[in-house]
Amino acid sequence: MFSILVSNDEAIAQGSVFESDEVQFNLFHRITEGSNILSCKTQDGKMIFAQTPGHSGWLWISKGVTAEERDNLTQELVNHLNGAPLPGVTGEPETAKMFADIFSKKNHLQYETEMVMEAYYCPKVIKPANVPGKIQAAKLQDADTVAEYLAGFLRDAFGTAVEPNTQAAKAETMLQTGNLYLWIVDGQPVSMANISHRSPRHARINSVFTPMSHRKKGYASALVAELCRIIESEKLVPMLYADFKNPDSNKVYQNIGFLESGKIAEFKFTGSPKR
Repeated sequence: MFSILVSNDEAIAQGSVFESDEVQFNLFHRITEGSNILSCKTQDGKMIFAQTPGHSGWLWISKGVTAEERDNLTQELVNHLNGAPLPGVTGEPETAKMFADIFSKKNHLQYETEMVMEAYYCPKVIKPANVPGKIQAAKLQDADTVAEYLAGFLRDAFGTAVEPNTQAAKAETMLQTGNLYLWIVDGQPVSMANISHRSPRHARINSVFTPMSHRKKGYASALVAELCRIIESEKLVPMLYADFKNPDSNKVYQNIGFLESGKIAEFKFTGSPKR
């Protein structure tokens, strides 16, 4: 019943059933570019699953299937995975929870909600007015600032307290891509954002962070708006995920033209799996 999902697969290509949910499930494009992934799809392209090793799997089932078909597909997928090491599952909240329930029972695990996100896309950016400063591509000499901002992002997004030096390697990797940008005011960085991935029709923005002392001044809005302009110049549509429980960041994105495109929930498995 299942076959392997690959990079640029017809199941996630333009004109596929998946395309109507592409913003919400955009990460499938990034996962399928990786190596040693665990993936599968149904022959009719109405269900796909993909997992980067060590990370939660992503599950999509077409809204066009019946409730009974969805239940059956979920059960068959759990059986197909046959106890594969899976830290969690991410997908449309009701579907992901159904999978988590079946998978956890089959493998003697528990599960809990890790995060609920709203997917957004920006068909036309609205540039905020009267925000001082300018966009600047981050350079290697900004590595310490970027590491500090990444530590702050982890604290705000996940409640994880880390020292900036633990983010040095990640900062260097992001800087080398040329897709990391800073908002500069009076010669000093005050906000950060990154174009993390480009798929055939979209470009995803992440790692948006502004230090507490510079917030409520429009810097993040201005920076993300400028990134949207860059993405639009490439004939792509900007998109991003925002933590549902952070109304401030959601409002920032909505104010510059981002539109809601569906919720995504991540459930983490806990306990020792059955052997």
